[in-house]
Amino acid sequence: MTQEYSGVVIVDKPQGMTSHDVVGKLRRIFKTKKVGHTGTLDPMATGVLPVLIGNAVKASSFLVSDSKKYEARMLLGIETDTEDTSGKTLFEKEVICSDDEVKHAVLSFLGESEQTPPMYSALKVGGQKLCDLARQGIEIEREARKIFVDEISVDEKISSREWKISVSCSKGTYIRTLISDIGKKLSCGAAMSALKRTRSGNFCIENSFSIEALEKLAEENELEKALIPTESLFSSLDEVKLEKFYSRLARNGQPIYSSRAKLSLPKISERVRLYDENGVFFALGEVVEIDGEKCVRSIKMFDI
Repeated sequence: MTQEYSGVVIVDKPQGMTSHDVVGKLRRIFKTKKVGHTGTLDPMATGVLPVLIGNAVKASSFLVSDSKKYEARMLLGIETDTEDTSGKTLFEKEVICSDDEVKHAVLSFLGESEQTPPMYSALKVGGQKLCDLARQGIEIEREARKIFVDEISVDEKISSREWKISVSCSKGTYIRTLISDIGKKLSCGAAMSALKRTRSGNFCIENSFSIEALEKLAEENELEKALIPTESLFSSLDEVKLEKFYSRLARNGQPIYSSRAKLSLPKISERVRLYDENGVFFALGEVVEIDGEKCVRSIKMFDI
């Protein structure tokens, strides 16, 4: 009988492979169709790609927006249609700005700003992916979105035109667009020449596995070593432990009144992690008000 796996695997995505390719690989490695990823990485990018296995796939529509951390290379004096060096060159220009001007331009993007998503992206507008339209030579208006850069630094000057930078930012931030915007600020253009995601939420590159490492674990029947418990996806949420009677009710979709079950609950509409009497995570819950009293009810089960 084939073993059924559930949990999260942090994959160190190799360059040249799409996120969809990674999902296909893990379906074969874990021998299950129940596999999904939590955030797309461009084929050019490498690094942290959290992948959901088994019942953990149920969490995909409930995940909160996590911050990301990247290491990137910025090539000055060039602009491409994809905003990275894999695209078609639109123009090249001599770089005459000083090192201090480059550093000042990079650091000026710290904090909140607005960013227009690139045409070559998986973002959908009117039901169509922007990248599909871009490949047809169609460019449409895109609404600028607020992004937040928590940390940004210039780490190294690699050559007269290329720099290494680090960025910690909000979900939905396009690093290649950020680099393109830096190039515009310097009036010389810029394109991303490399990208590595080192953190996504609480998942770090230090805890990741290459595809080859996962294949080896599969051969040795030790894939469990690569799995992180599903509840790690909700580590920022409060934990609520229920006694046997109430965990059974919660599993059947019944609301659990805080006064009856002697529960300390967060505010209304907050989500929580539900654990049974044995300390086993079994559901994502939500705090609601019924008849003027706080209750908790399960909104997604993970142990069935």
